[in-house]
Amino acid sequence: MPAFMQLHGVDLGACRERVVGRYLGLHRVRKLCDGLPAKSTLTPAQGRQMTTSEDFSPEITVFSCIYCAYMAADTAGALRHEYPANIKIIRLPCTGKTDIQYLLNAFEEGADGVYIVACSMGNCHHERGNERGFARVQRAKQLLEDIGIESERLEMYFVSGGMGATFAEIALDMTYRIHELGPNPLKKQPSLSQQVRA
Repeated sequence: MPAFMQLHGVDLGACRERVVGRYLGLHRVRKLCDGLPAKSTLTPAQGRQMTTSEDFSPEITVFSCIYCAYMAADTAGALRHEYPANIKIIRLPCTGKTDIQYLLNAFEEGADGVYIVACSMGNCHHERGNERGFARVQRAKQLLEDIGIESERLEMYFVSGGMGATFAEIALDMTYRIHELGPNPLKKQPSLSQQVRA
């Protein structure tokens, strides 16, 4: 196992290392692990206490299909159901098009939480796309756990087009969950030059 993985307590094993390396490349795994505190220094609860603050507003990325999920978001707006402004919706032709790389990149780029909103199970416009997307989300959750990030930061929900209130409720629930977990441990810290400018 590479030294950077041992230092940060990442126990991937040879097989898992190849799987993670397949999606991220080992140089990217090294980059991700370098930002994490050593596992032996803090318990997860201590880390959350240090990072969670009242002014923390989580950045959440939402991948939604253009059919039911995006229609539910539109319905929520039309019916004036409020949901947090901290979510960024990315439309996909189908959640079956969700790739593990998209999900991991969202975390690498600083998202505190990611969730996927798909058509109701058995009601996908592309037959079984939401089932394929669900399988990929489960795999991505395992990869997140393997590199030391809570799998609760990633979730998948199923809605129909008329479920605007449910869409808004999901956004609120996910925001609350991520607020409890605290900031993404991979979130890039501002460089010294950025701090001086501020």
